[in-house]
Amino acid sequence: MAASASASIEILNLANQRNLQTESEPAMATIIATKAYDHLHIPTISMRLLMIMATRQKGKLTDILAPEAQLCARAAGGHNAGHSIVANGVSYRFQLSPAAFWTGQPQLPSFFKELGELEQKGLSNVHDRIFISDRVHIDLDLHVAVDGLEEVELGDRKVGTTGRGIGPAYSTKAARSGIRLAEVFNEELFESKLRRLASGYQKRYGDLLKYDVEEEINRFKTYRPKLRKYTVDAIAFMKEAQEKNTKILCEGANALMLDLDWGSYPYVTSSSTGIGGMVTGLALDIRKIGEVIGVVKAYTTRVGSGAFKTEDLGEYGSAKSFRNEAENGVLQLAEDGAAAGLDVNHYTALNLTKLDVLDTFPTIKIAIAYEDPETGEKLDSYPASLDVLDRAKVIYHEMPGWNQSTTNVKTFEELPKEAQDYILYIEEFVGVKIKWVGTGPDREAMITRF
Repeated sequence: MAASASASIEILNLANQRNLQTESEPAMATIIATKAYDHLHIPTISMRLLMIMATRQKGKLTDILAPEAQLCARAAGGHNAGHSIVANGVSYRFQLSPAAFWTGQPQLPSFFKELGELEQKGLSNVHDRIFISDRVHIDLDLHVAVDGLEEVELGDRKVGTTGRGIGPAYSTKAARSGIRLAEVFNEELFESKLRRLASGYQKRYGDLLKYDVEEEINRFKTYRPKLRKYTVDAIAFMKEAQEKNTKILCEGANALMLDLDWGSYPYVTSSSTGIGGMVTGLALDIRKIGEVIGVVKAYTTRVGSGAFKTEDLGEYGSAKSFRNEAENGVLQLAEDGAAAGLDVNHYTALNLTKLDVLDTFPTIKIAIAYEDPETGEKLDSYPASLDVLDRAKVIYHEMPGWNQSTTNVKTFEELPKEAQDYILYIEEFVGVKIKWVGTGPDREAMITRF
């Protein structure tokens, strides 16, 4: 297995100025700062966070907002979340870097592979526009091997991880035995820590652990010189950018319902995916945050194991338009998960995506509340106990579908009245304006309402 030195924890991945630039449009290789005012806290930071779970065309909005930003940053997660942008008929796939130019976080072979593929597709000066925090924790091949063994140990209680080592990497971080990028450049220290970490796992799993520590050490001899050009002192880097009121676009990797604290625990990822994780992971000045944008599909799917009360495996769930929604091939559908996450991330605007997927449905169901089956009382929020959630009754609001194509519609007024009503109902229910509506995979297939 190729070394998975994924910077999966608190990675800082910054791209400056323009996003999908081709060779005919040279990339800006320097960070452009706005005028600095020492005594003012000008709102210069925008956040793009994900609301519920699974795929939601999240990369497209970042691509649209990126030209207004001078830095694009991702704060947490790993190569377990993919983002795509379709521009000029070309599909760009990101997992480790920010989607304004790119979305995510480096996982060493995956990181270098992504950079190469993006340049092959026409993105210019890719290697000159990415920076990684020296404090990021490395997701090693060792973590990947352990991830699979931990899932086997859990049996029927398995979380349904992506198997890419994210959980074990965060575990070693919390246990204070993880390896940070800064330590990679001290060869003796790096090798000592990696051997110690591998020895601990070997004692736990014995021959079940299929891993060669010397092989990974040798691979890092190749990675080490390549990584130097991308590594920065994140504290100094972000301090300077914010003091100069640089326009920063922050990008979330995973949805709020996968948040370690606020999600459907234990079926969650291993990081804080909301606004708190963004502020901590990027050392942001909260006084400079201007927008917090939530991205949510017009319906909900979930990839992997875990609670999904509004899942539909019947006529709706097997509909042709949904067949490729879940990455594992098993569709899990609820037409809308309503207000999940709004009380945690405090969004200032929403992007509703994939409206066109609902074009053929005669009726649209919206989950608006959970009810205690014993008392008949409505629950105040998404319950912390999965046992309570399992017993709860879902209250739905039904609306008529529109039975006509909305693909590539560019204005709200062009939408069928039923589609407009659907959007307005969600907007009123959650109390946050829906500023953007996605009507297809292409960059141009987006309605901007205000």
